[in-house]
Amino acid sequence: MEKNETKIDPDVKKHLLELFPEELETIILQLGEKRFRSKQILNWIYQNREIDFEKMLTLSVDLRSKLAKYFENQLPGIKEKKLSQDGTTKYLLELSDGKFIEMVLIPAGEKNTLCISSQVGCARKCKFCATATLGFSRNLEVQEIVGQIWLAIKELNDSKLTNIVFMGMGEPLDNLESVLKAIQILQRDECFSFSPRRITISTCGVIPGIRKLADSGIKVKLAVSLNSAIQEKREELMPVTKHYPLAELKNALLDFRKKTAFRITFEYVMIKDFNMRREDIKALLFYLGDISCKLNIIKWNEVVNLPYKSPNEKEVKEFVQAISKLSFAVTHRKSRGADIEAACGQLAGKY
Repeated sequence: MEKNETKIDPDVKKHLLELFPEELETIILQLGEKRFRSKQILNWIYQNREIDFEKMLTLSVDLRSKLAKYFENQLPGIKEKKLSQDGTTKYLLELSDGKFIEMVLIPAGEKNTLCISSQVGCARKCKFCATATLGFSRNLEVQEIVGQIWLAIKELNDSKLTNIVFMGMGEPLDNLESVLKAIQILQRDECFSFSPRRITISTCGVIPGIRKLADSGIKVKLAVSLNSAIQEKREELMPVTKHYPLAELKNALLDFRKKTAFRITFEYVMIKDFNMRREDIKALLFYLGDISCKLNIIKWNEVVNLPYKSPNEKEVKEFVQAISKLSFAVTHRKSRGADIEAACGQLAGKY
């Protein structure tokens, strides 16, 4: 991937969270400072969790003044925080232009998973998703993506953030350049030092993005929101299928699988009277049978003014039993945070 140009310009400030360590070092050297100063700054940001220039007390007053002149350090603001009865926390974040996104922090024993957004709204119009009702506003910038992780780690205090999933608002592969640079920053030892196996990108099936991701060489897990293995049904539920049919999607995923050590995860939202019949199970078996994959199934979380229904417990149990007979790994994932509209498909970024 090409890196941002790193020339100093007070009229075009770089954000501290959008820079690779070497990019920061280049600017620091241009400012007439010693090379080790960039490491000190990185240590303040990522180890001490401090991004306020004035509180970086190991730096000289003069250097702190230079940082304020040449760098941005604004974070998304926490406008609202809602705590679910199951421990899930949903954050409404306000961006610098006044737009809103949401992120969700999900604790589970020693694991803490952060679900982050990659866009304000979404253009893909999936019929079961609350974010789709907003339409598309804009892509998030690198620092707005990285800023979500930074805020979550700060919120967790002494607890560890263990997993990051790009499953919040937006289609990550429609903002691929910013998403990939954010992931590289996450994985750098000087920054968050996050393991690739702990980061997952979820897509509705944007084939050009899948192929670019495969060719990027960046290690990350991939999840595909499938929801039906029948072309006509998936088109009805997910309009992206008209542009990227299931057969072409499968070819792209098989190619992707050859270039990664990680199995692909398929997400399947169970919708009552729509995608839980015998024909749906048969289609799933045929479609996924020759892909090294995992299947996560989850009950649809109701969204106001959308026409679908969630299955009852008996219907879920019968579907899970039928699907579990398939040859690949199947996980029935329980919804978290539904009481605060923080569960899968419920994020709408409204204030």
